[in-house]
Amino acid sequence: MQAAIVDGLFESLRIGFGFLWTAAWAIIMGLFITSLVQVYVSKERMANVLGEETVGGVTKATLFGAASSGCSFGAIAIGKGLFKKGAHVVNVLAFMFASTNLIVELGLMILILLGWEFLVAELLGGVILIGVMAVLVHLTLPENLFDEVRQTLNESDHDHGITEDPTCGMEGKDEYSLVTDGGETLEFCSEGCMETYEQEVASSGGWREELLSWGGWYKVGNQYRKEWSMIWKDVVAGFLISGFVIVFVPQSVWNTLFLQGDGVLVSAENAIMGVAIAVVSFVGSMGNVPFAVALWGGGISFAGVIAFVYADLITIPVLNVYRKYYGWTVMLYILGVFFVTMAFTGFLMEELFNVLGIVPDLAGGETATEQTYFELNYTFYLNVIAFALSGFLLYVYRRGLGAPGQYRDPVCGMRTDDSGPSITYDGETYYFCSERCKQSFEEHPTDFSDQHPHVSEGGAAGSHDH
Repeated sequence: MQAAIVDGLFESLRIGFGFLWTAAWAIIMGLFITSLVQVYVSKERMANVLGEETVGGVTKATLFGAASSGCSFGAIAIGKGLFKKGAHVVNVLAFMFASTNLIVELGLMILILLGWEFLVAELLGGVILIGVMAVLVHLTLPENLFDEVRQTLNESDHDHGITEDPTCGMEGKDEYSLVTDGGETLEFCSEGCMETYEQEVASSGGWREELLSWGGWYKVGNQYRKEWSMIWKDVVAGFLISGFVIVFVPQSVWNTLFLQGDGVLVSAENAIMGVAIAVVSFVGSMGNVPFAVALWGGGISFAGVIAFVYADLITIPVLNVYRKYYGWTVMLYILGVFFVTMAFTGFLMEELFNVLGIVPDLAGGETATEQTYFELNYTFYLNVIAFALSGFLLYVYRRGLGAPGQYRDPVCGMRTDDSGPSITYDGETYYFCSERCKQSFEEHPTDFSDQHPHVSEGGAAGSHDH
């Protein structure tokens, strides 16, 4: 008995880490692309354009969300900031759906672990999710409820002295604050976010020029670090839990929870149960994809699995965040709208795919326990490239704001010391990370001379874990 349990534990870990190894390059490449978009796609006026419940507003919210982070909690924090500034609730919820269902890294993971059919269902279903949600909210939105909540939220933050980090949307802290040239005091959640803001203010070059400088690549490296800090726990937990579920949960459990067979009733019940399992799973963000593999291996229908993947915005920890932000009434309203939307869309995807004849064959291919994960194949070489890219981004981060240095490059905002290129202008000495930045300063000194050459007090950039 003990030997069987030990063997099961090792098999669970083999499957969990095997899934992680298989998808590692996709996660890394996806987060890299997301980081590029996050850094170089402007978002300053997003709250203003999301203020109206229109098709254009929902479309912009969807595009903005798809270009944003894949972390459930990060999406909620940004959504709260947009809501406080006047964005319509439909657009805020559309943004949250898009930022957790239409992002690059999630799509690559689904393609590798579940197959192209699930990827199509995720992308098409993500758009349908937003459409169904918008209609539901339009028909059921309690009159004045969200306006009152917005007012209460702003008043509460003002009364408690709570300010919002302009970099990430999290709660700011007194110890990480600065005063802008206009006299406004800004507070940040960490020194890393504060220095990122200062760097963005200092940098005024185009993205092509910035990607040819160390400072430009530091921005990408720093954003990449932030993305990982937000999702790594969910990702690791999801892969490990999936291995244990595959090995230790008997088939009889799945047969009890999910109806077996064909037909509309089976599809609908499986979709509803898939969302219900997601609520109590405590696994959000991209961590629910490997968990979905375990469900698929347990014989759950296509509708149940894809509905489970949709439902990372209503896990119990996420619902608790809604409660803290908006109160019980709004939390229950969001839960109801999201649950119906996710279950209905999962059901609709299976019915549509049945008509098209592209529902994947569960009996085809190897099971998780039959697969050999660690081989010298394309996955190995792609992972080597991806890990090398991660190493490069870590290097430029350490070379940049996260590294020691008492001076700030006025062109790109990157930290540097007195060993690099320098120039004296109008009685002030400026230090640069590279000759390119020095040349940019020499060509247009008045564009950068108002930047203070010294960094803020406090040392290296702090950690930033959401």
